[in-house]
Amino acid sequence: MIYLLSPTGKEGTTHLPMIYFSLIEERLDFTDYDLLMFTSKQAVVSVEKLNATWKKIPCLAIGEATAMQIERLGGRVAYQPKSFYGKTLSQDILSDFKEKKILYLRPKVVSFDSKTFLEKAGVTLDEKLIYETSCISYEKIDKPTKDAIIIFTSPSTIHCFLKNFVWDESYTAVVIGDATKAHLPANVKYVVADLPRIDACIDKAKAISLSSNSK
Repeated sequence: MIYLLSPTGKEGTTHLPMIYFSLIEERLDFTDYDLLMFTSKQAVVSVEKLNATWKKIPCLAIGEATAMQIERLGGRVAYQPKSFYGKTLSQDILSDFKEKKILYLRPKVVSFDSKTFLEKAGVTLDEKLIYETSCISYEKIDKPTKDAIIIFTSPSTIHCFLKNFVWDESYTAVVIGDATKAHLPANVKYVVADLPRIDACIDKAKAISLSSNSK
């Protein structure tokens, strides 16, 4: 069995969503900002609900899914780093955008503190916390079966899974990237997807399943 823990299900997997999102801010003002910074697809979805005029301002985006969501909703991606990590984008801001006034539209919890990193280099980054992630609760009967392959698409999905269930040593974890991998417990057997995309995670999980079934 392949279990996908992201909020949205995908064909070929058993959907076991671990997280849901809630808006924090009630209103946003983008006056005087040159750039908006997004590090997640959900941040783009959230800001659209809060103030649709964000589309008038060019955006910095981490990850292909984030960039695609910006464009899907009518925004413009001014820059997307080759790497998928907040530290890389922050370093690029220092070299290419340090004279710009940037507003970082972010979740309550982030894996990298861009604001502190940039402030140490003398660059001010304004932030607005626009949404937070919470865990969905499950009963013990919902626990994945033995030998399951479990796809983790964010650090939050790991945290919430372990809040609900005790890890079984027969499980194999597939993680979407190194930032997520860092949150796995030490005893977990895992592989990292070839690309930081859910479809790549599913491909990796299916390959593991085929290999196990052929033995």
